[in-house]
Amino acid sequence: MAKSKRKQLKKKLLHKYRLVVLNEDTFEEKVSFKLNRLNVFVFGTLIILFLIAGTTVLIAFTPLREYIPGYSSTKLKQDVADLIYEVDSLETKLTKNEIYYSTIQKVLKGEIEPTNINRDSLFEAFEQDTTGINLAPNKQDSLLRKEVALEDKYSLFDSNKSKLNSVLFPPVRGIISEGYNAKNKHFAIDVVAPKDSPVKAVADGTVIFAEWSAETGFVCIIEHGHGLISAYKHNSSLTKKQGDLVKSGEVIATIGNTGELTTGPHLHFELWNEGYPVNPLNYIDFE
Repeated sequence: MAKSKRKQLKKKLLHKYRLVVLNEDTFEEKVSFKLNRLNVFVFGTLIILFLIAGTTVLIAFTPLREYIPGYSSTKLKQDVADLIYEVDSLETKLTKNEIYYSTIQKVLKGEIEPTNINRDSLFEAFEQDTTGINLAPNKQDSLLRKEVALEDKYSLFDSNKSKLNSVLFPPVRGIISEGYNAKNKHFAIDVVAPKDSPVKAVADGTVIFAEWSAETGFVCIIEHGHGLISAYKHNSSLTKKQGDLVKSGEVIATIGNTGELTTGPHLHFELWNEGYPVNPLNYIDFE
């Protein structure tokens, strides 16, 4: 019985058919092919495998992979590095110009003689130490500097002036489900809020990152100046893109539940000062 079934199956697979292409008006035969079910199956399988392999190669070895969620943008990283170098160069030029203009002001006030004032030689004089004075800090000074650095490490404000023009604006109102915990490396707070609630910028700044990541979903990062950066993660959508200027309290995203590390609709909010994480609850009221 089983043997007869195998013969019938083999007969069906190997039974030949003719595929004919005819002229619709004259019924003239243009092209014909001899086919069987086995040939069609093998040919279809090869086409599918070729399409899968071609798509994989196209995504893995071309710039198209940057448009897939989870892949980082190499162009974005290069642009950030170029901007850092450019800003550093501009800061150096600005400092030199300030030194030069300060000297010009002293000349105009009559504090120094205008003779032998040269822009290039003035810069060289400030860059070189020809006084012979030992400016290296002693042991007591080093200990004091270390103590002050530890005290100011997690402070957003210095004793002379505020690093921001106003109080930080709460990005969203809600219940704190998980607080800041440096020991567990949770450098943020999680604020539970209704899905699609607006997420707002805590202060004026520039959007330096607005993309998708596999772990934290839609992410928006804003630089506020003076070393202060805020990050907003697990959003359902973003209303701003990289390079946009935002105002304090302006909507930048909506509450969501995106990314692998989320457990429900909430905002994962981080606050960084001079490269160090700080507890947002020390500066913002979320309730």
